[in-house]
Amino acid sequence: MDVYHKGSLKGLFLPGGALLLVAAVVLQTGVIPIAAQALDFYYFAVFSIGLLLAWRFHSSRVCFTLLTLLLGHHAIEFFSAGHMLGSRSGHIAFEAVALLIPINLIALSIAAERGFILSALASRLCLIFLEAVFVAVICRPGETTSPWFVHLTLLDRRLFAWTGVPQPALLAFVVAGTVLLVRFRFHRKPVEHGLIWSLAAAFAGLHAGAVGQVGSAYFATAGLILVVSLVENSYFLAYHDELTALPARRAFNDALLGLEPPYTVTVVDIDHFKKVNDIYGHDTGDQVLSMVAAHLADVGSRGDAYRVGGEEFSILFPGKTVKEVLPALETLRLAIAESSFRTRIAPERRRSPRGPDRRQMKTGALSNARRTSRAALLPGLLSVTVSIGVAESNARTRGVDEVIEAADKALYRAKRGGRNRVEIATSRLELARRAASR
Repeated sequence: MDVYHKGSLKGLFLPGGALLLVAAVVLQTGVIPIAAQALDFYYFAVFSIGLLLAWRFHSSRVCFTLLTLLLGHHAIEFFSAGHMLGSRSGHIAFEAVALLIPINLIALSIAAERGFILSALASRLCLIFLEAVFVAVICRPGETTSPWFVHLTLLDRRLFAWTGVPQPALLAFVVAGTVLLVRFRFHRKPVEHGLIWSLAAAFAGLHAGAVGQVGSAYFATAGLILVVSLVENSYFLAYHDELTALPARRAFNDALLGLEPPYTVTVVDIDHFKKVNDIYGHDTGDQVLSMVAAHLADVGSRGDAYRVGGEEFSILFPGKTVKEVLPALETLRLAIAESSFRTRIAPERRRSPRGPDRRQMKTGALSNARRTSRAALLPGLLSVTVSIGVAESNARTRGVDEVIEAADKALYRAKRGGRNRVEIATSRLELARRAASR
């Protein structure tokens, strides 16, 4: 899937980017005066509600990200005594926390979500404990500077005069942002999106000095972005298919309610998908579903793709006729047919199709059959095709259910006609004429 697809851009910048933008405008321009009591309530409410929601939704990654932000910010406030890094201990804590926050977010983003099982909790709590001990040791009374790797000068200092964040921490933030963007490129889930903008908000808080109203507000906004991502994730799981990231049947049913003529409904089915599962296994079947879904997500003519069940997908084209969407569907069919990928395992010999009976075939036909069989079951390589049925709303099929039924019938004709083809729904009158002419 292309990260620059319009849906991806919307998912990347909303709502996390919008929340951070609002916070920046309010804090930097002062258009809305914020009382200290209101800011304290905002900070407390965000982190307390966030931790409760993370526990309720079994999201240990978000829980420990919130803990990382909360404990890191409080460490800076504690060692600086709330005076904008006025002490050496506060400055050392600032440099250490600025480096640890992006490193923690990288680790938490890569780690698999395991909920709140004891083994996962123990390892992450142990990591936070060791980091807390590290910060406490380097900030003990009498220390005047942080360890060399925390404040190492990599490039000319004048290039970074615009910020107080040390260069190793800046590098860590760049690496963390890159990792999170790559993960969003492949997963596109609300939590991945939330981690990106939470990282950006944490950097804004550090850039503002971390302590004081502005720094605290940015850290609270980082927590708020994670809270919103949790709520979004619950919606995502309810309305999207987790494997393909396409909207699921519930979203499809909701979309049908808003359709008004003219519109076109397309039904897409993967050919011989059961054989793929039987020969290569369900892991490869999941790869096939994801590959097909990636092509469907990028279909042209303003089509919206849905996974409605198993190997069956639907595409809705509001405001479009069959004539208008047919080129995009043909392009889609060809793109899927020409795509191939390496499977994780080769087909099992005893479960592979044996092909036609050689004793009943001529020499030339037998040679062709051998070549076809070897190409179809080449170890590690797999390609699939799809059959497509398409129908539009018209005077005879005004109801959505009737249009879907017509598209289903067209799909069955595509299957009977040899598969790997697009079949347009035909009216009953036209079918009668065809039957009479035979």
